[in-house]
Amino acid sequence: MTSETAPRIRKDLEFIPVQHEGQQLILIRDHLGLVQEGKAVALPLYQFMTLLDGTRTTRDLQMALMRQKGGVLVGMDEVESLLAGLEASYVLDTEAFKRAKDKIISDFSSEKVRPCSHCGLTYPADPSQLRDRLDAILEGEAPVSEPAGKIRALVSPHIDLSVGQRVYASAYQMLKHKTFSRVVVLGVGHTLANDLFCLTDKDFQTPLGVIEAERSLVRELREVGGDILATNDFAHRAEHSIEFQLIFLQHLFKGVSFTLIPILCGFLQSCLPEYTRKAYLERTAPFLDLLREILQDPEHETLLVAGIDFSHVGPKFGHEMPAEYLKGQSEAHDKKLLQHLSLMDPELFWEESMNVKDQFNVCGFSALACLLEILPPCKGQILDYERWHEEPTRSAVGFAAVVFTS
Repeated sequence: MTSETAPRIRKDLEFIPVQHEGQQLILIRDHLGLVQEGKAVALPLYQFMTLLDGTRTTRDLQMALMRQKGGVLVGMDEVESLLAGLEASYVLDTEAFKRAKDKIISDFSSEKVRPCSHCGLTYPADPSQLRDRLDAILEGEAPVSEPAGKIRALVSPHIDLSVGQRVYASAYQMLKHKTFSRVVVLGVGHTLANDLFCLTDKDFQTPLGVIEAERSLVRELREVGGDILATNDFAHRAEHSIEFQLIFLQHLFKGVSFTLIPILCGFLQSCLPEYTRKAYLERTAPFLDLLREILQDPEHETLLVAGIDFSHVGPKFGHEMPAEYLKGQSEAHDKKLLQHLSLMDPELFWEESMNVKDQFNVCGFSALACLLEILPPCKGQILDYERWHEEPTRSAVGFAAVVFTS
């Protein structure tokens, strides 16, 4: 790099403050997998990284680093060494990074099957061990009484299985002794930036087998979706919100095959001209109309599943104060959303989120907004709600289980 180079940090990275052995560190999370898993940097380096916005030359960065160090002389070789380390780690937005990114996306696009991305990490890769684990989750909690009527939809968490096992059990106990020929799963596209939805026609592989995607319907959804859809399916590659639902479904259906329509939902604040239900419906009407038809197809027993979590609060999620200070407000917000959801009242559901300007980061809001528009008239029942506090990041996540019957 020359003294006139203006390096830029990648915009698609997540930076998460953590405490480790009494030291404040910043964990770097990269959905592409180019940055080494678990890589963390000390606060002074992170503060330097925040300056890398593409407007400051290396000479400007040298001066800024000197100010950061209280006027201590900093040589250009030190700045270049820092930048070289960041470039080699794929933290910077460089031509080498773009080539690596394009290859990863191209390789995934050419695959016919989406392999499991979390098996062996957050749940066992061995089929028998996985079944034992799922049985332990489902049988480890008090049984929930079955609701009256025909199950049409289920809301389940997508938080780590070990953290959310009670709520997972509350949700999936509803499906014991039941099967469906088709399942539409609404997940959260955590890496989607400016797209309302992301489709894939790939089959999904888990340790329990391969689930066939219903390609003809995915094609139809692509045709009507147009520019509200991501241009590729890469967001599905490492996304866990659908994958976690599939292992429960495969386990409970006990070898009975079903077809899958996997849909990731983006974040509405960045995708709509204004954050309102009206704007949402204007952008999505043809897409939602077709989904509604699919759910009501008389030739198939179709289940709708939303794999979502509720509020995300604390420094990990952009708040200045720890989660415990936001517990009362965020939990009350979650429960109001749940109430409006269970009553199938999309107007009040949107109104509650608009009132707080989504300050509690309900990652599942877009998937639930979609569910409320496409589900036929149903009765919702809140089965469970819980919060998980992550002490190293002083942050917390809310999650719930809801069933809809007709």
